[in-house]
Amino acid sequence: MSHLTYPEAIVVGLFQGVSELFPVSSLGHSVLIPALIGGRWARDLDVSAPESPYLAFIVGLHVATALALLVFFWRDWLRIIGGFLTSVRDRRVETPDQRLAWLLIIATIPVGLTGLLLEHTFRTTLGRPVPAAIFLTVNGVILYGGELLRRRSVATAGGAGPGVGVGADSGTAAAGGAGVDSGTGAATDTATADPATQPGDPVASDLRLSRIGIGPGTLIGAAQILALLPGVSRSGVTMVAGLLRGLSHEDAARFSFLLATPVILAAGILKVPDLTGPLGNGIRGQVLVGALLSGIGAYLSVRFLVRYFETRTLTPFAAYCSLAGIASLVVFAVRG
Repeated sequence: MSHLTYPEAIVVGLFQGVSELFPVSSLGHSVLIPALIGGRWARDLDVSAPESPYLAFIVGLHVATALALLVFFWRDWLRIIGGFLTSVRDRRVETPDQRLAWLLIIATIPVGLTGLLLEHTFRTTLGRPVPAAIFLTVNGVILYGGELLRRRSVATAGGAGPGVGVGADSGTAAAGGAGVDSGTGAATDTATADPATQPGDPVASDLRLSRIGIGPGTLIGAAQILALLPGVSRSGVTMVAGLLRGLSHEDAARFSFLLATPVILAAGILKVPDLTGPLGNGIRGQVLVGALLSGIGAYLSVRFLVRYFETRTLTPFAAYCSLAGIASLVVFAVRG
């Protein structure tokens, strides 16, 4: 049986930590990088194999990524968990933290059930280089299409400025109906009047997210199902879904990361026993090294991205995914 080497663990661990949170698909890169390098890498790192040690390795990386998200958002999760506990105790949902807690729980159900039923089928059937390259290209189209549709919705909302429910990139619009004053469109005046519109404030962002509503929030969470396809980014499709529901880039990214944390952590924990069985034999040291680097990469990535999306868009990532996907297809075609 082939085993992972430490150089493979280092490279894949770093790519996993970064690509899991950047809207470029970690699973797509986990499939494409070994295939593009070829040789032993292609043999060792085959995610589509039913009993692949590489899959056990990726499980360890997912747990590290989820822990990095928990560390970065620990204050948010303390508030959210506290809101859930008080909601259960008091049997009511009234405060923003209580609403956000239940929103995250309900919005996670669709991808959780689908993952349990179809993850193995999707991975073994589609977790190959050519499908991954195709879906990575499609991911780029989704990201760019989402940006175009959002710009159109902002323009349609009113000439003076974004309308109610259409988030501004500066974070001045609140999700789910608390937006810029449709009469004046004055972002600075609105931000002064309502503390929930302050950009860059995590508490204000969570307050805006708590206003999304169960229906729209569940649709945004369900978008994660597309990430079961290798090459489609979890954070990317949830951000696009959030943008189309009127969130700002800042809030869409934050909601995406909060949604991803329990999903990634649960998926990793469910498969951790694989690492203690035969699939983990000979690679546990590599798993530790890869997981450490993945966790560091994920923490630095989310720290960068929450600031990046306060003022910027998905367009550069859309261009990268489309170009990388097409280039990979060309390489595979030339190799025959």
